[in-house]
Amino acid sequence: MNQSYPTTYAAKRKARRFAVQGIYEWQMSGNPVHEIEARTRADNAMHKVDIGYYHELLTQIVSQRDALDAVLMPALDRELSALDGVELATLRLGTYELQHHLEIPYRVVLDEAIELAKHFGGADSHKYINGVLDRVAQKLRQDEKQQA
Repeated sequence: MNQSYPTTYAAKRKARRFAVQGIYEWQMSGNPVHEIEARTRADNAMHKVDIGYYHELLTQIVSQRDALDAVLMPALDRELSALDGVELATLRLGTYELQHHLEIPYRVVLDEAIELAKHFGGADSHKYINGVLDRVAQKLRQDEKQQA
């Protein structure tokens, strides 16, 4: 049976939430991504989640972490190791979307990352996420930012 999953804005937002949790788990535990994904899909109602996008975010962000971190590091005011785990997971997700999903306006990427930080992060982490990803967007989406 071929199951169809939604690809709406809300379904993508849910995919981001599960992805940032999975990235965080991978960062903290080193558990294999396929195990994290399988457990997440088994333990949660995923019928309103864009499963394809969730899978892409989780697997690609983990596999491209070194390249993403290289883009991210010049925008940081501290070492990666000094970042909170939720902040790092959220910044990696935002950097990935800025770099690989040009169809998503940079402001939407920033807004989504801010919402993730508000939901999962510390009290003011959303402000830090906004500032860092704005600097990343300046590098990756310079033309788009100038037109805004």
